[in-house]
Amino acid sequence: MDFYSRMVRLLKVLLPLAALVLLSTLFLISRSIGPTADIPFAEDEIADRMRDQQVTKPYFSSTTPAGEEITVTASRARPGGTDAPAVVTDLNGWLKLADGKVITLTSDTGEVRMNKNQAKFLGNVLITSTDGLRITTDELHSALRGIAAQTPREVAGSGIIGDFTAGNMDITTKNGDGPVHMLFKNGVKLVYLPQKSER
Repeated sequence: MDFYSRMVRLLKVLLPLAALVLLSTLFLISRSIGPTADIPFAEDEIADRMRDQQVTKPYFSSTTPAGEEITVTASRARPGGTDAPAVVTDLNGWLKLADGKVITLTSDTGEVRMNKNQAKFLGNVLITSTDGLRITTDELHSALRGIAAQTPREVAGSGIIGDFTAGNMDITTKNGDGPVHMLFKNGVKLVYLPQKSER
């Protein structure tokens, strides 16, 4: 009998035995893990979760008829009641426009009311855009299902033409489906910096 035939016969015996050993080991190991094993969470995290209901990393996304994408995320949210908003931390939003530009919104905390189509960005609000605008304010109200946002308080910012302040700002579209504009209103002051605009 040649070597090949002997090897095939030997493998016909060894391979099923090896499979049997592997399966036996798998069942023995699974029995050794007790059902009362510790849950891999830190004690303070468990205490936080037990104290009040929380949702970790909530995510919302929608698309307008014009093709703009709206995404809102947070690191944590506590659901609100019937008339109370959900309270969130590390609120982030992205408005991806049809022309490819992106407006980014971030804040320390916020409130989300799905039934009223509204997200409030609160505390250290930062608004940036891919065309170089960087704007700060204390509060921003944004729609969840359309491109619409307003700041009820003063904004300060910088852009390609210089530094500016304004009483408030709107992010809006003309006629609901036109191009998106950032409108600065109520006492706009601009410090024109020629060296910035020449870059």
